[in-house]
Amino acid sequence: MMSSSGGDDLILKDAQAESENGQDNISPTKDQDRPSMSGDTLSRKLKREENSTSFHTVDIPSPTNVFRTLSNKFREILCKRDSISGFQGHNSKSRKFLLWIQHTFPIFEWAPKYRIVHFKADAIAGLTIASLAIPQGISYAKLAGLPPILGLYSSFVPPLIYAVMGTSKDLAVGTVSVVSLLLRSLLSKEASNSLLHLQLAITATFFAGIFQASLGFFRLGLLLDFLSHATIVGFMAGAAIMICLQQLKGLLGIQHFTAKTDLFSVMHSVRAARDEWNWHTAVLGACFLSWLLVARHISGRKKELYWVAALAPLVSVIISTLSVYLTRADKHGVSIVGHLHKGLNPPSTEMIFLHGQYALKSMKIGMITAVIALTEAMAVGRTFASLKDYQIDANREMIAIGMMNISGACTSCYITTGSLSRSAISYNAGGKTAVTNVVMAIVMAITLLFLTPLFEFTPSAVLSAVLISAVINLIDFHAMRVIWKVDKLDFLAMAGALFGVVLISVEVGLLVAVAISMMKILLHVTRPRIAILGNIPGTSIYRNVKQYPEACRMQGVMIIRIDAAIYFSNSNYILGRISKLASGEDLQTQKFSEERLRFMILELSPVTGIDSTGVIMLEDLHRSMKRRNVQVKSS
Repeated sequence: MMSSSGGDDLILKDAQAESENGQDNISPTKDQDRPSMSGDTLSRKLKREENSTSFHTVDIPSPTNVFRTLSNKFREILCKRDSISGFQGHNSKSRKFLLWIQHTFPIFEWAPKYRIVHFKADAIAGLTIASLAIPQGISYAKLAGLPPILGLYSSFVPPLIYAVMGTSKDLAVGTVSVVSLLLRSLLSKEASNSLLHLQLAITATFFAGIFQASLGFFRLGLLLDFLSHATIVGFMAGAAIMICLQQLKGLLGIQHFTAKTDLFSVMHSVRAARDEWNWHTAVLGACFLSWLLVARHISGRKKELYWVAALAPLVSVIISTLSVYLTRADKHGVSIVGHLHKGLNPPSTEMIFLHGQYALKSMKIGMITAVIALTEAMAVGRTFASLKDYQIDANREMIAIGMMNISGACTSCYITTGSLSRSAISYNAGGKTAVTNVVMAIVMAITLLFLTPLFEFTPSAVLSAVLISAVINLIDFHAMRVIWKVDKLDFLAMAGALFGVVLISVEVGLLVAVAISMMKILLHVTRPRIAILGNIPGTSIYRNVKQYPEACRMQGVMIIRIDAAIYFSNSNYILGRISKLASGEDLQTQKFSEERLRFMILELSPVTGIDSTGVIMLEDLHRSMKRRNVQVKSS
């Protein structure tokens, strides 16, 4: 390998450092002529460089066996190094078994270190999120088109499973609004009656758990990376808007409502059912919705009053239930929840379809909802882990959530995942460990055993108000503004997901989001950035001339930087782009088209990889430039 030691070295060290940092500092671009250096001066510099060149021998690495390389890559994907590093150095089988138990069930790792002083904070946090989980559980089950009692069942067994297998200290699990809406949207096209709807939901939960656990076991969480932050923001906002529109049924007391979720169908259904509007229901819903929004505003302004927003839904349910019971408003058209069965979760294994057409349909629905549920859980878990400065194991989290849903499907639960609202309440309440989930599950067990008859007269309008207040924060205007400022293509993906959900359906919005994300990936891979570099006057620093108007281009010399790996997918584009730059056909180099190009320097430090097609492309480029009497050098 040859390296230059001359004082006027033309190797672009600063440009290389800039490329490794990932991007240039952005400056306004101006249309102005840049100073240039003559070709003779450059020739003299190149001769001095050649005379002062020193040579260093570099050993060529020995060739690697192809099968061994593939085996190592496969092992790297399927076997996480961190998961087996703790077993090395321990010859005792009992010690290895104990380490395996602690790795599989994290509760055996942190429980022996648990201090009783933490229990007070965990108990308070658990009681607080339980007060939120009761009204939310009933509301989300109705949103999913399932019996309300399933929302309470889903807040009992799954939190216990997660407390044993989860790695997050702050993630509070349960049913969530977006997954509930998605599940209803998918099931409504397959189920012809309420019993089949319930059976498909249980079966979809079972297959969702298997899919989630498999992703964690085989370390395939990278599939979730195809849903970017922008698409998630758009999808969540669109789902929140549709959930709010769906609650017009409960707020207005409408009995016959469309099963579709798009904006036009919902609004047409609302207008068509004007004769069913009930003013008692509307007044009741409006009053409690106003109270819930005020409570959320108070907690948002003063963090120490987090308990106001946490307790507001349960207080609303209690007061409204008493009001309806005492006034017998249900006799005047106010819709109520109705009878809820007492007792803990009954087994539901007989409801799971393991073969036949319904099994295949449930598998498809389960995989779709599993991805959304995992994405939300990972985002929430990582957010609170960063706030407390610890790490969660993404693969073990996926296994925990998967086992949680498999167990839930066998105990009359539907899909559960990490809940943002409950996790935020737990964090603000001072929760320390996963014991908060255990406390919430105990409170839910007591509710199921003794208190469910008390919710018989709970008005549906108040549950709709609880849903609206819970999802309204999913419309993140601040994140939308940031995405618009940072990346317009990301904003397009976000808008596509949002309008796809609102105007067509939830699943179409999800497909639009994934499709735009994939198009963005392909665009970045097949159309990499190619920059012309110039020298900053008075320095040895080279920068992109589009971003630094003051950068000097040397006369007869073009320095080109390729900001991506060179593969078969972008080789033709790179060759064509460089040829246009060299011939002056590109707008960026038209003003220099009268110059005779003598030297081309390729700055390849950002090129992290190159395949055989890329090598052939570089050879073609050298031959093409040689025919034009242009010398090509690489840096």
